[in-house]
Amino acid sequence: MIKFNEEGGALSFTIRVVPRASKSVISGEHDGALKVRVAAPPVEGAANEEVTRLIARKFGVPTRAVEIVSGHTSKTKLIRVRGATAAHLLRIASAQQ
Repeated sequence: MIKFNEEGGALSFTIRVVPRASKSVISGEHDGALKVRVAAPPVEGAANEEVTRLIARKFGVPTRAVEIVSGHTSKTKLIRVRGATAAHLLRIASAQQ
């Protein structure tokens, strides 16, 4: 089960990023975090930008509504998505399993 916090019109949750994947996809859950595979390498913020675009697309929100709160240089990141709900997160995670 993915751990999340919903407050102030935003949803915060942890992701586990796998850079240099063959394609950018959300691939389910890993240790309480949403597992995100991105094609971009972890160089000069490229993987973070790809993560932001992918999360925004999956949640149907603008890219500016997605924020990496912590873990900018780590594979484990805390993400905040404004305008998203827990139901949306659970639907995305369950669709990938």
